Amino acid sequence: MVVDVAGISGFIREIPDYPKQGVVFRDLTPLFGDAAAFARTIDALVERFSGLGVDRVIGIEARGFILAAPVAYRMGAGFVPVRKAGKLPWAVAREEFDLEYGSDKLEIHRDALRPDERVLIIDDVLATGGTAAATARLVEALGASVAALGVVLELEFLQGRDRLAGHRLESLLVY
Repeated sequence: MVVDVAGISGFIREIPDYPKQGVVFRDLTPLFGDAAAFARTIDALVERFSGLGVDRVIGIEARGFILAAPVAYRMGAGFVPVRKAGKLPWAVAREEFDLEYGSDKLEIHRDALRPDERVLIIDDVLATGGTAAATARLVEALGASVAALGVVLELEFLQGRDRLAGHRLESLLVY
């Protein structure tokens, strides 16, 4: 079955000049709030990676959690959160990265992945690729492998895909 994702674009709200002047923020909360559109989105992500054989699905804070948890459930895999620095309560591995307008740090529990596990990384939007690339480095630092990355929306003009060279990346929508 091929899931039609064309209709989900109508649920993405554009917010001009957020978080700063000149940036158009793509807000997926209307998509998450519509049961049918949300279901189509999850179905499409699962379909793109069916047969991949992953052990874990990582969701990147915070909107990635909303997508990755149901994808993990549907794929019969465990869910692992990757969070901003200081949010996880136990021993962590940390990776610093650059954003479109600043820098940040991501963390994962050191025991969240086992060596030789295959991991699917899910997030809402791929912009410059800094967050996704940092998450891939965390996965590899813990001895697991990145089977693929999936996003709902890719902002192609920011060339984030370039930072993920060598990794399979699937985007449901490309702007």
